[in-house]
Amino acid sequence: MTPPPAALLFDFGGTLDAEGVAWKTRFARLWRDEAGEVESTVFDRAFYDADDALVGRIAAETTLAETVRLLTGGLARRLPSRDSGAAARIADRFCADAATRLAASAALLERLALRHRLGVVSNFYGNLSAVCAEAGLAPHISVAVDSAAVGFQKPDIRIFRAALDALQAKPEDAVFVGDSPERDMAGARGAGLRHVLLTDAGRSDPPGTCCPDDRVIRRLCDLEEAIA
Repeated sequence: MTPPPAALLFDFGGTLDAEGVAWKTRFARLWRDEAGEVESTVFDRAFYDADDALVGRIAAETTLAETVRLLTGGLARRLPSRDSGAAARIADRFCADAATRLAASAALLERLALRHRLGVVSNFYGNLSAVCAEAGLAPHISVAVDSAAVGFQKPDIRIFRAALDALQAKPEDAVFVGDSPERDMAGARGAGLRHVLLTDAGRSDPPGTCCPDDRVIRRLCDLEEAIA
């Protein structure tokens, strides 16, 4: 029997602030609802360009709501809409949804912190620590590793090793939880961590895992049973 992990590492976007739904997917749904349909390749290019424009270029104390507004503003400049209020509504809805999930995640991390050392590892903008503090996650985690701060992104194994070093944990004694097979699961595998995939419960075609014995959960609260 595999012993319970000494350390748990979590992705942020799509994992702690959503139930397995990536930011791009959530923004695309909201954009369709509020501003109208956009061809997927056009939206994807606009999202990635707006996202890249923020990395390492915002203040470390920037809040999640401010980050979302900046990202939505970048989208609006790249995807013009006749509805001048659409971007603000999209940002508000995104933040409201995230706040609900983050409150639930904070309660989960509070329980998990009684038995495990916890950390967050995210491809982010340079303000991950501030966002974790704002969301109420900070009291329960020992480290927040932000790709913009350390200089490498998932799936680069160095970002996982930075978190493990901060937690004084060995790869074989840790589990990574994330929603991206390409960034989270493959990166954790490369770093020697066990990994749990959180996948969108609304998908009829959940993504495949990268290893035969990967655990897959549809709700973050199912993690406790998955690692027991």
